[in-house]
Amino acid sequence: MGKVVMYGTVSVDGFIADEKDQVGPLFEWLSSGDVPLDESGQMKVSQASHDHTRAYWDQIGVTVVGRHVFDMTDGWDGTPPSGIDHMVVVSHRPRPEGWHPEAPFHFVDGIEAAMAKAQELAGDRTVEVAAGDVGGQILAAGFVDEVAMDVAPVVFGSGKRYFGSVDTQHLLEDPDTVIQGNRVLHLRYRVRR
Repeated sequence: MGKVVMYGTVSVDGFIADEKDQVGPLFEWLSSGDVPLDESGQMKVSQASHDHTRAYWDQIGVTVVGRHVFDMTDGWDGTPPSGIDHMVVVSHRPRPEGWHPEAPFHFVDGIEAAMAKAQELAGDRTVEVAAGDVGGQILAAGFVDEVAMDVAPVVFGSGKRYFGSVDTQHLLEDPDTVIQGNRVLHLRYRVRR
């Protein structure tokens, strides 16, 4: 079984979006360099960000997201982002009727079912859990092995929190990855058990 990594791009003060779900300058780092991050060439980052991010993306077998993110992105039009094989969507509602029936998106009710499905699909590859409310619930339930964040140099002041509504203390080890890119600091922490 692969490891479980909670991931997201975050403001210095801990937000993944503002209160209206706008990300503002959080993702400027994805256009702040000259090295293409994927085949489309639309995202260009520094060499340091490319090397770190590509290595991480290539390990991911499944990404777990909440229904809110799925709805906001229209499920990436049925194609998981970043070359990921499968998406698991935590939702009390089923797949939208008629929506890309062949798409590798799996709708489950609850975080336990989400993690079981994600680990089944990922095998020994990484299960990525998107930061936010669902990610915070999965962390609180003890499923997360590592916390990975791309910290953007912006302060939102309020908005959608990286850890969602987590209200208890969780200890992390010292960062084992600290990489500076253009307009971003890539950090990775193991969850202390």
